[in-house]
Amino acid sequence: MHELRITTRGTFEFVDVTDLVQAEIRRAGIQDGVCLVYCPHTTAGITVNEAADPSVAADLQDALDRIVSHDGQWRHLEGNSPAHVKATIVGASAQLLVRGGQLALGRWQGVFFCEFDGPRERTMWVQVLA
Repeated sequence: MHELRITTRGTFEFVDVTDLVQAEIRRAGIQDGVCLVYCPHTTAGITVNEAADPSVAADLQDALDRIVSHDGQWRHLEGNSPAHVKATIVGASAQLLVRGGQLALGRWQGVFFCEFDGPRERTMWVQVLA
C-alpha cells in the first residue's frame, strides 16, 4: 500500500487524482488487476466522475450543498457536520479495474479526491493488486 499526500486549497474542492493513481499502477508494474483507492478522513471522500468538463464538479458541489444544509441544527458542535454528511454520501473509496497497465476508466472519467472541510493536508491510500 502506498500513501499519497494531497494539499487542498478550498473548503469544498474536487481534486483530480487520476494521474497520481495511474502512477501508482505503473510503480506496481502490473498489467491486469484491481486498484483500491481509500480516503482515511471523515470529512473527505473519493469518487469517479467526469473529468473533461470542470462544470460537472461544480454541479456536484451545488447539488451536495442543496442536499446538506449548512444552516441545519447539528448536534456535532465542531462546525463541520455538513462535511461529515457529504463525505458519507460520496463514500471513502473506489475500486478500479486495471487493464493493460492502465486504469480501466470510461472515456470521460477521472478519479477525484473530494474535500469537504478544507483547506487541509490530506492523505489517500492506494493499493494495487494483481
